[in-house]
Amino acid sequence: MTPTPGFLRGLAAALPIALGYFPIAVVFGVEASRTGLTLAEAVMLSVVIFAGAAQFLALVLIASGASPLVAAGTLIAMNLRHLIYGPALMKAAGQPHRRWAALWSWCLTDEVFAQALATVGTGQRFSERWMAGLGLGAWSAWVSGTAVGAWAGGEALAGYPAISAGLSFMLPALFLALLMAVASRATLPAVVVAAVATVLGAVVLSSTGAILAGMIAGAVAGVLRR
Repeated sequence: MTPTPGFLRGLAAALPIALGYFPIAVVFGVEASRTGLTLAEAVMLSVVIFAGAAQFLALVLIASGASPLVAAGTLIAMNLRHLIYGPALMKAAGQPHRRWAALWSWCLTDEVFAQALATVGTGQRFSERWMAGLGLGAWSAWVSGTAVGAWAGGEALAGYPAISAGLSFMLPALFLALLMAVASRATLPAVVVAAVATVLGAVVLSSTGAILAGMIAGAVAGVLRR
């Protein structure tokens, strides 16, 4: 019988995500400092929100003087897709025991979800301890990277624009790589529909609208295909 993976194996599985998260979180910390946030405020933003794109958008909203209500509503709308990650993972894993789901599901970012889905798809037994290790490893890298960037200050990358631009591309590149790991002939139509809707949304609407359009179109395409 296949042994149930534990917490340490989850931490090991989080290493590729952590290596991608840390430098991007450093950039976020630098940008947060440049926006006027203190070290404690920048770190708390990563501790509580833990969502890369949404946190960068939060900095834009803070800098523009948006009201707390508008900022909160925008960030919630941008992260609505996270609501389907838990149920989708539970379905792929065969509805396993989920006593501590409220804890490990906190760390279900795009990349953590993709990694978990790909691993379960290979036949590994689902384990809440493994999920806790995977999520905590990714979260710790993001929070520590934020702390380093905020401590370095807003001018840390001022003389290295190429490095700053390259690091900002790492997050979507990491998610794309993990997405390809779970892609199949059955899921390809939904992925294509989501991609087209996202591009059109970016052209016609905004970055937030593009994400929502892609999420909704992909979900509908997946449901209709079934």
